[in-house]
Amino acid sequence: MLKRSDSGESYQSDPRPHAVVIGAGFGGLAAAMRLGAKGYRVTVMDRLDIVGGRASSITQGGHRFDLGPTIITVPQVFEELWQDCGRDFHKDVLLHKMDPFYEIRFEDGSKFSASDDLAKLRRQVAQIAPGDLAGFDRFMKDAEARYAFGFEKLGKRPLDKLWDLAVNLPTFGMLRADRSVYGHVSRLMKDERLRFATSFHPLFIGGDPFNVTSMYILVSHLEAAFGVHYAMGGSGAIAKAMADVVLGQGGEIRLNETVDSIMVENGHATGVEMNDGRKVSCDIVVSNADAGFTYDHLLRRTKNRHWTPKRVKRQRLSMGLCVWYFGTKNTRDKWHDVGHHTVLVGPDYQREVRDIFFGKDLAEEMSLYVHRPSVTDRSAAPEGGDTFYALACVPHLKSEVDFDWSTQLQSYREKLLDRLEQKLMPGLREHITEETFLTPNDFETRYLSPKGAAFSFEPRILQSGWFRPHNKSKDVNGLYLVGAGTHPGAGVPSVVISASIAADQIPDAVKLRAFV
Repeated sequence: MLKRSDSGESYQSDPRPHAVVIGAGFGGLAAAMRLGAKGYRVTVMDRLDIVGGRASSITQGGHRFDLGPTIITVPQVFEELWQDCGRDFHKDVLLHKMDPFYEIRFEDGSKFSASDDLAKLRRQVAQIAPGDLAGFDRFMKDAEARYAFGFEKLGKRPLDKLWDLAVNLPTFGMLRADRSVYGHVSRLMKDERLRFATSFHPLFIGGDPFNVTSMYILVSHLEAAFGVHYAMGGSGAIAKAMADVVLGQGGEIRLNETVDSIMVENGHATGVEMNDGRKVSCDIVVSNADAGFTYDHLLRRTKNRHWTPKRVKRQRLSMGLCVWYFGTKNTRDKWHDVGHHTVLVGPDYQREVRDIFFGKDLAEEMSLYVHRPSVTDRSAAPEGGDTFYALACVPHLKSEVDFDWSTQLQSYREKLLDRLEQKLMPGLREHITEETFLTPNDFETRYLSPKGAAFSFEPRILQSGWFRPHNKSKDVNGLYLVGAGTHPGAGVPSVVISASIAADQIPDAVKLRAFV
């Protein structure tokens, strides 16, 4: 499938410098928008038949299943992106602010509702564990301090030089970045329910809360300061709006197109070669493919000094995901207490996380993130029905867990169903009409994610910042990287920001043409 805003003849004769973007996920589309604003003729290529990458969707039996992110935090990153392209984000995308953001349900039947109302949060803490209120207040202040340093100061600019790391080491030390997220909150609160509620967020970006740096408690401040939103029409609606901007700039988007390798001559990216042997020349290449896949596969014909195959192989990957998408009929009047976002906590959370990241067993009673968009967005389901997904964190492929998704998926489905019926939606199995799955196998084949890891490299302290693949390649001139596997990391705001960081390092088209 080929989309373009122009006829083929006029597009090919376009005199502007040419940039090829590999991948039409949020990172790739954001990079394409920014390059279009900088005067480039942009071609986006994606192997799927729809834009959005992980933020795409499929429709089945009238149910729209959003395959990827369902939560939008820091909408300012989109507002700024649109503004820099001379557009108004809110004229193209409708965001609905969630209240509460999500509800956490614990094994003992207690609940915790997250919102941006600090007074409500403090009342809940006082009700659950009055002795932890002072520690919770300290936690929120700590989260804000880490936001100011980690997100605003370091997360929005390149960290390409070792000096960028060295000069900030004293602040890292002062903020105790050496502590894990869970280790930090455990010093402040004693109640295990509150410890979970304030420490589980790294799982949203592929990190183990018991090992990733405490810098990531900044997510709690992001939620409190900017809210949690849902894009009406799903995250795919944002991707489509981004694609419309690219086309409006005179760019093109080629779907069902697989890039096999990045062409390099004399140390400079000169284009891409497709899986059918066709070659597309360009001046700039931006890869929104997984960073490990970019260096290990797309650049396999190029000798890399920094991100060698050996270095890529020794990186710790994020966990995998098993996501069960299902639609129901005649349920608009059922399960009234199940809202848009629900987090169902397993009975042995610490052991479950340990097994997810270090591989022993799959939990029999797993923690689940349950998404029910149809309570907010009726377009997600047919009349009278509901649309859901239940997400479980699982080990990535080739871990120590002996589990074959191709043969054991149905048995795992039964465990998911039992868990949901017992703890959240009694009688569920009687109402299911449509269903499909994404497993680590699908992440590996659909998104070309190494070992089916859902979020690329795990965001540990020695795999973040300067240690993460840079947005401007040190191995190939004219090659830039965006997306979850690059700086500043996974999560929708970081992925969109990665495109801004990359674009800031790319010369304006006029300057590039003058130089050439």
